[in-house]
Parts: sequence; C-alpha cells; structure tokens
Amino acid sequence: MVIVSYLALAAAAGLAAVLIRAIRIVGQAEVMVIERLGRFHRLARSGLNIVIPIIERAKSIDVRYVEEDAGSGMKRLVSGSTSRIDLREQVLNFPKQPVITKDNVTIDIDAVLYYRVSDPQKATYAIQNLPFALETLTRTALRNIVGEMELDQSLVSRDLINKRMRDVIEEAAIGWGVDVTRVELQSIEPPRDIQQSMELQMRAERERRASVTNAEATKRAQILEAEGIRESSILKAQGEQEASALRAEGAARARLAMAEAEAEAIRRIAAALPPEQVSTYLLGLKYMDALPTLAQGKGSTIFLPAEASGVLGALGALRKVLDAGAPASEPPAPTGGGASGRPTGGLGLPPGSTTNR
Repeated sequence: MVIVSYLALAAAAGLAAVLIRAIRIVGQAEVMVIERLGRFHRLARSGLNIVIPIIERAKSIDVRYVEEDAGSGMKRLVSGSTSRIDLREQVLNFPKQPVITKDNVTIDIDAVLYYRVSDPQKATYAIQNLPFALETLTRTALRNIVGEMELDQSLVSRDLINKRMRDVIEEAAIGWGVDVTRVELQSIEPPRDIQQSMELQMRAERERRASVTNAEATKRAQILEAEGIRESSILKAQGEQEASALRAEGAARARLAMAEAEAEAIRRIAAALPPEQVSTYLLGLKYMDALPTLAQGKGSTIFLPAEASGVLGALGALRKVLDAGAPASEPPAPTGGGASGRPTGGLGLPPGSTTNR
C-alpha cells in the first residue's frame, strides 16, 4: 500500500509538471513560434495557449541588447536567447565604429536602428541571429555610404545618410520579416586635430563675417550721413531761395505801393500848381530831403549853391498858392513853410550865403 501511494504521488506530480509545461501564457504584443516534431506548426499569440509536451515546443531565438553601467556610464553588449518574440518597435544600439571618408579621414560614427518584427516565422527561420545580422548590415552600409563622401559633406548630410542607410537595410530586411522604421546617426566625431582645425577655420570665418558686417555698417552710416547733409543743404538752399523770393516780392510790392503813392502825390501837385512850376517844386522837395545828409558833416558851415535860390523861390510861390486856395477857417501857414508843411529854414537867402549851426 505504501508503494502504491508513492507511485500515485509520483504520477500526480509528473502529471502536474506536464500540465504546467503544457500551459503557456503569452503577453500582449508577444508571440511564440510553436514547432511540432521539429517543424513549424503555429504561432501562439497573446493569451492562454496549450502546448502538447514532447510533441510540441516553443522555438528559441537569439537576442542582443545594450546595457549601460549606472556607475561608470560604460555601455556593453549583452547576448541571450528567448522563446518570445516582441512585436513592438525595438531599438538596436551598438557601439561606435570608425569609418574612413573619401578624403581619408577616420571618423567615429554612432548609429541607432529602429525596427519591428512583422513576420515572426521569417524572423525565426529566415535568419539565424536577427539582431546581429541587422547590426552587421548597418555597419557595412554605413561604411559604404560615408566612404563615398568627404568629411565636410558627411558632417552636413545626416539626413541623406539616414535615408540611404534605411533603403539599403530595408531591402535586405524584408526577407527577414522585419520592417525598418528609422535609422539615425547619433554622433559623428572627427579626430581631435581635425576638430581643432575646424574650430580655427570657423572662428576665422566668423571674424571675417563680423569685419564685413562692420564695414558694411560703417559704409551705410557714412552714406546716410552724406545723404542727410545733402538733403539738409538742399532744403536750406530751397528755404533761402523761397525766403529771398518772398523778400523780393515784399520789396517789390512795397516799392510799387510807394511808387503808386508818389504818383498820386505828383498828380495832386500837378493839379494844384501851374504846369511850369511842377518840376521846380519836385526838384525843391528832393533838395530839401538831401539837406539833412549834407548837414551830417563835422563842419559848422553849410554852403548853398546858386541854383538853390530858384528852388526856394518856387517853394515860396507854392506857399502863396496853397494859402490862396486854403479855406478861410484855417489859420495861415507859418512863414517859411512849403507845400508839404516842412520848414524852409533859410528861405529867401541870397545865393552863396552861409548859415551857422
């Protein structure tokens, strides 16, 4: 009875172990490749799956991934195997690799590849080690593409390199059941001496651009200053011209008004005097206007010319005419005054006489 009990317990334990191995739970976005008697049978998708022991088994595949040490920051490549295939987009990051450009400059390029398994059956049976194959293909494609470019071109053509690498890798990865989504260059590092030369060249270029910019700014400032001076001179000349024109126009109007007033005075004088005495009267007025100028000298004696007697006589005759035509109510004009009311001062003196101040 004891032996039977032990056999029953052993059978129950074996049955439980078989059942545990037969039940497989697959996570979301994961699949398992199930083989039956060594051949592909089906894909075990997410959820509960039953695998017949001994007859069926899950196919194992190789995986590679990069780990980073938290203390030192160093990256290391880790290889392993698993029976579950992740259908999510995955990142294949591998260490930097040296690449020689067309102008024989060795640069270190760090690239990263994004891919997704679209056909798990092809990813399992069409390629032996999918991550390593993708990494090797990326390295060779990168060497071929960058080897056709010079250093300066490779530094500024990242988008072109990414596109060409994706085309090359995707063409080969289609047969492996993989969709390549993106290929990116993380960094391109030239040698230290090349970096120093590039920095010096960039610094010289920036200084040249700064000098050109300063020269253009100085030139522009001088041009603007010259234009401002020219416009100021033009506006000043125009202002002076307009002011001169206005002054001339005002003087002309004033002289015209004076001429019209003088003409009106002459007409009235001509109407009041006999025709033969008009010119004599006007000459006498001009003579009287000139007397103050003659008296401005430093001497104390004024010599009257002989012709002045006729003029003074005419002024006296004019006074008599004006007195005769004046109204009776007006008082007679003082003796010695002319038609304009001016004092005759010394009228009636014989020619050539003098007067003291």
